[in-house]
Amino acid sequence: MTIQWLGHSCFLMTTDKGVRILCDPCDAATGYEIAPQECDILTISHDHHDHNYAALALGNPVRIDKSGEYRADDVRISGISTYHDHDGGKKRGNNIVFVFEFDGMRIAHMGDIGEVPDEATMARMGKIDVMLIPVGGVYTIDGGEAEAIVEAVKPKVVIPMHYKTPALKFELNELGDCIKLIKNRPVHYMRSSTAHLSADTLGSDRVIVLDYSKE
Repeated sequence: MTIQWLGHSCFLMTTDKGVRILCDPCDAATGYEIAPQECDILTISHDHHDHNYAALALGNPVRIDKSGEYRADDVRISGISTYHDHDGGKKRGNNIVFVFEFDGMRIAHMGDIGEVPDEATMARMGKIDVMLIPVGGVYTIDGGEAEAIVEAVKPKVVIPMHYKTPALKFELNELGDCIKLIKNRPVHYMRSSTAHLSADTLGSDRVIVLDYSKE
């Protein structure tokens, strides 16, 4: 598969069969100027402007914004209910973790998760090959809490998201402060917004830092 970080928590994943999945598109108020994207599947983790800007999704994609089990274009998708805060959703509401299964891999987009989930919730996620996880704190988990989730779930590859960049117009923690808390994993800094990943070459226990798309 190909995975492209468009900025913030927005990713475009393309399967080997060419199915395009757009996750958590954000509007320009975030500071990210993201071009509209052709896609076949659109997932939205929660109804905040920096994650639900569906106008970026071109074509007629299958929209998934609720928890449950789905199948679209040979992609299996599980939406798992979590919370956007530490108080059972009382401050910021609910969040959906989406687990995608295609190309022999299982990819988890953690959305704006604001808690370390309980064991039952993490068990529902199952084996994860690639985890896209917020690390910037303030409105979500921070690097330390991300580390706790990573240690519990043990994905092969971790891709951080939702942290302070030069483009972002509001305050989150810087990546450098967060990445130190994800321990015992080599960090690979990419000079591109895009990575090509396959089940055969994933490796294990590593962090990939993508450079958000400026196109």
